[in-house]
Order: sequence, then structure tokens, then C-alpha cells
Amino acid sequence: MSGDRPVVAVLGLGEAGSLIAAGLCTAGAAVQAFDPRVPAGPGIIERHSDADACRGASVILSLTCAHESQAALTAALPGIGERAVYADLNTASAGLKERLATLAADAGVRFTDVALMSPVPGNGLRTPMLASGQAAAEFAAILGELGASVEVLPGRPGAAATRKLVRSVFFKGMAAAVTEALRAAQAAGCEDWMRENIRGELASATAATVDRLEQGSVRHARRRADEMAAASELLRELGVPPRISSASRQWLVDLAAEPPQS
Repeated sequence: MSGDRPVVAVLGLGEAGSLIAAGLCTAGAAVQAFDPRVPAGPGIIERHSDADACRGASVILSLTCAHESQAALTAALPGIGERAVYADLNTASAGLKERLATLAADAGVRFTDVALMSPVPGNGLRTPMLASGQAAAEFAAILGELGASVEVLPGRPGAAATRKLVRSVFFKGMAAAVTEALRAAQAAGCEDWMRENIRGELASATAATVDRLEQGSVRHARRRADEMAAASELLRELGVPPRISSASRQWLVDLAAEPPQS
């Protein structure tokens, strides 16, 4: 604590880190941060190493990137106090989160796996979060007092990451399909029609839409595989790489080969 203010360390001041750090400052926290490439914004105390940023902090937020998360934790360990909570907010696999938790535990540091569940721009500190692991409840309590929305999940570190990533399969896969369809429509001279068609489908979606998409794919896999083969051929003729179309065809072929479910 700094007076009556919680001390929060932020490791990484990219887009997400800078916005969350700014939100923490506005909420009244004393924010110490380190980023070797990005200078600290107004109100943020700039430190010169990961360990230095962590000294005196009650909670540490790692917002580097997945491939730097282990190096950041290792560098931070000498500065982490006995009662501090280390939260890794990077988008990473459950396996990596578990390895980070083990590394932290071996050093006597309490760890939580945190997943940011919507884009940080426009939300900042109020970006919905999921947290799992030993220190998840304490992390939620500290950040909650500062205005964050944190849902605590049962289970080990990696539970939060798993939910985020299975959700990413849907959202990022949908975005890829939309982009490929619009590029194909542009090449075919019907982009406006395709854009309105997509908007209409999304606007009319209901809870039943999920079951229709899933069950229809299973029931009509063979016919739809042929349809996507034709779609892939069309895209090649239009000069658009059929990445999603070809993957969809192969997935439907595999689905058609599965034994019937009882």
C-alpha cells in the first residue's frame, strides 16, 4: 500500500497495458510500470526493470505477450514481495499458464491466470476478466475495489485461458469467414449484397441459431462438403485464396466420416 492507495505493478505498456495502467491511476491506485520500449504515461511511476516495478506492489499485472511472459516472470521474481499476487493477463495456452504457476510457486509467489474477455480499447480497466488459480479470489477483490469486473473460476491456472481460447475459436473463426466471404464478394462484384446478407444473419440470430448451425453441419456434412468444394473452386477463379472455404470443406469431410452419435 502507498498510504491508503494500493500499489499495482504493470509489466508491459503496449495497447492493453497502457490503457489498464491509466485506468488504475484514475481509480486511485499507485501504478509502477516497466516496459523496455514504451514510456510510461501521465501519473504512472516509471521503473527501470521488471523487478524494480514489482517492489512494494500488492498485485502485479503481466501484460507483455505470451512469448515473453515467462521471461517477464523470471525477471520480476527478485522484486516480488511475500504477500503479492502475480497475475498473468497475456493470451496464452493453458499449458503455458500452468508452467508459469509452477515457476511462481517454486519461488513462493502466489499466481493467478487472468483472461481478458473483450477488447481493451474502449473498456480499459473495465474489460471483463476471468481469473483462476490460487490467488484468483484475492486478485478479484483487489481489482474489484478499483472498478474492474473479475469473475473467479474454480480450478487450476489455465482454466481462464481455456475459456478464452475456446471462445476465440468461434469469434476469430467467424471473423476470418466474414473477411474471406467479403473479399470473394468484392471480386465477384456483389460486396454490398454480401455485407447486407451477413448483417441480416447476425441481427436475426437467436439461441436456436447455435443448435441449427451445429446440428445442420452434422446432418448435412456430405452435401455441404461438396458445396464448399465448389465455393473453394470459385474463390480460386476469382483470385481469392480459399483458406476458410478449404478448411471448412475438409472439416465437413471429416465430420461425414465420423460414426453416428447415439
